[in-house]
Amino acid sequence: MPARPFEQPERQGWEFGAALARLHRECVSPNGLFGLDHPNYLGNLPQPNPWTRDWPAFYRDSRLRPQVELAHACGRLPPHRHRLLQQVMDRVETLLRDAPQTPSLIHGDLWSGNFLACGRSFAVVDPAVSYSEREVEMAYVQLFGGFPRRFMEGYESVWPLDSGYPRRRALYQLYPLLVHLNHFGEMYGPDVESACTAALGM
Repeated sequence: MPARPFEQPERQGWEFGAALARLHRECVSPNGLFGLDHPNYLGNLPQPNPWTRDWPAFYRDSRLRPQVELAHACGRLPPHRHRLLQQVMDRVETLLRDAPQTPSLIHGDLWSGNFLACGRSFAVVDPAVSYSEREVEMAYVQLFGGFPRRFMEGYESVWPLDSGYPRRRALYQLYPLLVHLNHFGEMYGPDVESACTAALGM
């Protein structure tokens, strides 16, 4: 049966959430490191994936920093925004000090438009995979919405998120927001700033 756009039936949402949790729990990095054996893309922007032992360093140097540098080169970082982003990068080690550090295989670009219903099953498309902390994936899912309520129920029935995840969510949403700023321009500038202030607890 041909794939069709996700129609968000509650049962299917629950089952997909549970399947994603199993993927995150069972498909972990073969060498215990974060990254991938090759670079790839998120949208049309390069995504570096050097093998890295330390999760905060990987997130800062291989996710946030390249996008901040690109935004700066494109003139999308007025001084106030640039200062906020620098404060976040300077504090990543502290902000993620108590975060889980499990290098799980993540889809990397998981929003409802990349989910397809296939008969009674489902599929995801257009990935930007890496071995990363799974909280990044869940923060992206919750950033743009579009999944039914029972998706999160299904996920947490298999592998509940750490109690500190809500404090880290804005920090993890900063990466896709920077990607969107670099893809689509200033319409995402205020969201980048809001994520920075939330991450910093300001």
